[in-house]
Amino acid sequence: MLFAFVCKDKPGSLQVRLDTRPEHVAFLEGLNAQKKLAFAGPFLDADGKPNGSLVVVEAPDLAAAQALSAADPYAKAGLFESVEIRQWNWTFNKPAAS
Repeated sequence: MLFAFVCKDKPGSLQVRLDTRPEHVAFLEGLNAQKKLAFAGPFLDADGKPNGSLVVVEAPDLAAAQALSAADPYAKAGLFESVEIRQWNWTFNKPAAS
């Protein structure tokens, strides 16, 4: 199953995001190597600066998705004001299975 993490950064936390980014990227690269990451990227504010994240992962159930979300270095650093985890169905433009 796919789960989307819709994450909103705490106001004024850009420096936390920048400082934690190398660990976050390494975490996502690990998920990608395990074939658990569908896609990910930051939301941007009006000035083009990151202010949240969208991460879509493959997980067997909600509990496993919650565990992945909690393991993200951004979450551990307290970057997020909120994280919504929702099961998601990739309907259009889904890459062909390899």
